[in-house]
Amino acid sequence: MSSVTIVEKYPQNKKSSITIRPYFDPAVDNMGLQKYGLSLFDGAFHEESIACLEINGIKRYLTGLNEFAPDVKDLPLDEQEAKIKQIRAVVTQLEKELAANVIDPNDEMFWNKVKLLKQDNGEFWDKIKIRCGNEPVHLEPNNDPYDLIRLLAIEAGGFSIVAKSLEDARRRSVPPKFYLDRLEESASLNTEVKKLRNKALSELQKLFDKNQNKLFYVAKNLDINAAQYKKSTPNDIIYDNMDKYVNGDLVDKDKKKTAQRFLDTANLDMETLKIRAIVKESSYYKFIATKADGFIYHMSTTTMMGRTLMDVVEYLKNPLNEELLVDLTKKVEQFWNQ
Repeated sequence: MSSVTIVEKYPQNKKSSITIRPYFDPAVDNMGLQKYGLSLFDGAFHEESIACLEINGIKRYLTGLNEFAPDVKDLPLDEQEAKIKQIRAVVTQLEKELAANVIDPNDEMFWNKVKLLKQDNGEFWDKIKIRCGNEPVHLEPNNDPYDLIRLLAIEAGGFSIVAKSLEDARRRSVPPKFYLDRLEESASLNTEVKKLRNKALSELQKLFDKNQNKLFYVAKNLDINAAQYKKSTPNDIIYDNMDKYVNGDLVDKDKKKTAQRFLDTANLDMETLKIRAIVKESSYYKFIATKADGFIYHMSTTTMMGRTLMDVVEYLKNPLNEELLVDLTKKVEQFWNQ
């Protein structure tokens, strides 16, 4: 079998809506590079070949072009048939372009007639690489057969350094260095976060204009440094801090989470908001505390109230426990009224 030379350098004149971009999480330190929107040091590159799994001495490359792969076999029958049809259509096209090998995708002996893209052809697959740096790498799968191969391999998880999408990159416990950016998908995801943030900021403005008492309790619930807020704290300061919270400028940097958390908290009723704030502050001032048995106790009466702060909130909502709620409210409000 004749070997095929893989073009590893990407022409700079390529333009496409499908791009491999560097990924960085502003909330995760990466030697300071995240401050400049960089994933790697200037001039550095990461290069990787397609991954493969070896079982009983047989290699299976993660190409996205294997109709016998477990992820294809696990599909419902109708989806499986559609997937196999798609795979064979791509393999047929690539065999024709790269090896001048014309095959009928409906041939019962299809895989026996494939020359280049057989799943065990390490001589070919080991040469397929991705090389990425801080500059975007444009893929043109409609014009470049090797770009098509790289794209399908990324979507099949064949390159560990490149996430399948921006959303996939954000979900990973260990952030990847790069992600596959389909312009429409990434724009949609970014717009979703902006809409959520704008909705949260709109709710913040409503609270400031019409219900500053509730804004006080929202801040008490959300801010990790809630003890800083007193009844005498200017509302402009609370507003400014909550604006920073929604925009991910405080401890939590995930703007989607902070915006959603603000909205969820602002939608709580006043009773729940106030009791949650009282429980949080009671824990801070040690009016309640967790003992060795893992339960939270009211310290002055040694009454067991639950395992978590949310358990304590539900405990205090019970009218039968109103006496303890009144006790904790008085103690906490002494600090709020300073």
